Amino acid sequence: MQQTPVHEQHNPDLLAMIPEAARYIVEIGCSSGALAREFKKKNAQVHYVGVDISADYIELAKRHCDEHVVQDVDMADDSFFERHGQADCWVFGDTLEHLKDPWAVLERIGKRLSHHGVVVACIPNMQHWSIQARLACGDLRYEDQGLLDRTHLRWFTRQTMIELFVSSGFEIDAGIPRIFHQPQAAPILEQIRQMAKVLGVQEEQAVHDAMPLQYVIRARPKKS
Repeated sequence: MQQTPVHEQHNPDLLAMIPEAARYIVEIGCSSGALAREFKKKNAQVHYVGVDISADYIELAKRHCDEHVVQDVDMADDSFFERHGQADCWVFGDTLEHLKDPWAVLERIGKRLSHHGVVVACIPNMQHWSIQARLACGDLRYEDQGLLDRTHLRWFTRQTMIELFVSSGFEIDAGIPRIFHQPQAAPILEQIRQMAKVLGVQEEQAVHDAMPLQYVIRARPKKS
């Protein structure tokens, strides 16, 4: 299967959510290593591990990562997670939706993560107004990248993102909705409001949840 195209850009909201004092970061789906490049400008002492399923992408990531691993995290055995047991931050930048079982992966990380450790993730929002508009027209077609990236295996809304983390043993302590202004959204959002009214759900919440293209989330293991 074709991979999501490699890129040299970083997600500034994802970068801002990573604790600046992190000592050991593991990024799953590191692509070219752009996020590692930018984080090291803030903390040059960090040990940054870049993990990607593509050996070609890892060759690029070697420029910025201290350690680099070609690995399908869905298929990783316990030794992979044990080897990085000292990590205090795991990063999934638009990656969890590519996994066969993101619940299991998060559970395996959570079992080894200390209470001061975090998981930081950016996840596409399938409740976005553009997806709802496409569904209304029957025009839901896979694409090379974006919300309908043909390599996505899982789909999440704000509600199910929360459920993903909570059911995997985490509690969310911060979140950023990534909203990009597009003038054509206004009439569609109004129709979403009307649909919510007909369905008997909260109209403002339905509109609010249709606006973010992605959410950036930071979560910690639940306190026992």
